[in-house]
Amino acid sequence: MSPSSTAIRRTVEAYLGRHPGERDALAGLLAALDQPVDATAQTALPGHITCSAVVVDRQGRILHLPQQAAGELVRTPGVRLTPGDRTLLAAAMRATGKEAGIAPGALCLTRQLLGSPIDIEVHDEAAHPPSGKPPRHHYDIRYAFYLADEEPPAIARPGAAVWLPQADIASPTLRAKLLAAQLDGRPEPVNASVLIYDATGRYLLHLRDHKPGAIWGSGEFALLGGGRTHEDQSLRDTLMRELSEEVPDLRLQDVTPYAMDAATSIDGLSVPVQVFAGRWCGTDRLRLHEGVLLHWFTPNDLDRLRLDPATRDLIHRHAAENPPENAADAVPPVWDGGNKAVLNGIGVHLHLEDPEGRVLLGLRHPDSKYAGNTWHYPAGRCEREPALACLVREAMEELGVVIDPADVELAHVAHVVDAAGVLPLMQLVFKARRWEGVPKVLEPDKCLAWKWWPQHALPEPIVPYTRTAIAAISEGRHYSQLGW
Repeated sequence: MSPSSTAIRRTVEAYLGRHPGERDALAGLLAALDQPVDATAQTALPGHITCSAVVVDRQGRILHLPQQAAGELVRTPGVRLTPGDRTLLAAAMRATGKEAGIAPGALCLTRQLLGSPIDIEVHDEAAHPPSGKPPRHHYDIRYAFYLADEEPPAIARPGAAVWLPQADIASPTLRAKLLAAQLDGRPEPVNASVLIYDATGRYLLHLRDHKPGAIWGSGEFALLGGGRTHEDQSLRDTLMRELSEEVPDLRLQDVTPYAMDAATSIDGLSVPVQVFAGRWCGTDRLRLHEGVLLHWFTPNDLDRLRLDPATRDLIHRHAAENPPENAADAVPPVWDGGNKAVLNGIGVHLHLEDPEGRVLLGLRHPDSKYAGNTWHYPAGRCEREPALACLVREAMEELGVVIDPADVELAHVAHVVDAAGVLPLMQLVFKARRWEGVPKVLEPDKCLAWKWWPQHALPEPIVPYTRTAIAAISEGRHYSQLGW
């Protein structure tokens, strides 16, 4: 099914967001796309839409072919939309196959443009008096692609194909945009995924929805991750954004780049992928906003799964390089709501009171994975360290306060389940009798402000177990539980 008028309008509006000076030139197209007709039909618009490709080789040159009628060199000609074109991008790829014999797998997206058009050209077509057709507009939506491999693929008309420098492009507007985008022809990863593993040597895989033609790897197990957007500053940002959208309760440790991989998009494009690796010492019963389920698998389980062979090989490689740790660390962290043993996460929290009895709380950053825009204790998760060492480290890193472990006492324990099926957390609240330094914001990406609050007038919103712990400490109670 060809793209809808709504989908085309969304693409054009996004393009105009980058090139607002072209809105008047595209006003007729936008007006027509607002009409309740099929905008891809040749008679629907006072003109017609085509999609074409700008193919860039490793030297930054642009593919040109001879125009059959006039013998002039032109870029890959555009094609009209057909019912078989899932997207405008897919139509542009079809143009490269039709005119130059280049398969989608020989192409990849550019990091600078991703899946956005580089140019939309508008020109008038002559009237056709014999047929009674009035003058019409031609809208050519142009996408840029890099070659996926070092060597250029075989061209359908090899003797006629020419690779020209970008400065020799005939269209001045396209030439300016190409030069401004600095398309050098060197592919870079535009997707990020992550190998998630635990101390037992298991790997967390994501079963995707079964929607053939709509999502990658429909109905397959796969790594979590996704595609880069224009807002992502790095591929690590891409990964963390995707994880927060797909599995908001997943908090990975030690996320590091691991390998480069290549996947194939729904439309057949080659997609370079940066694969990260990160540990998760928790359950696979997590809230999942996309896909069917998450599940832990050992490398020996992989042969019985519907899984991309490249992903299977990558997991086996990582497993060989990272054997399971000792048996004490290798207890599977099972959480099924039943009677099986469960590894609980450990968190440490700092309870500070000023001479007036007010307690110190921080307003968490709105983008925090946990409790964004909410008041909370200075806190952190234990990372293979004693709880007191973790407390001292977090106090220094978060607010610049120096604490002697001898001046600390355990004041309260809150056993918390934030949501059904989520890893239980044992939250240890330590009270410091003395400290050095004035609290200040040292991690602005995590906390916006520190403030002393009267215990009878705590702010809202506040993390529920923080409120419970403050009240319990004032009453001398040492244990509470929430969410069970």
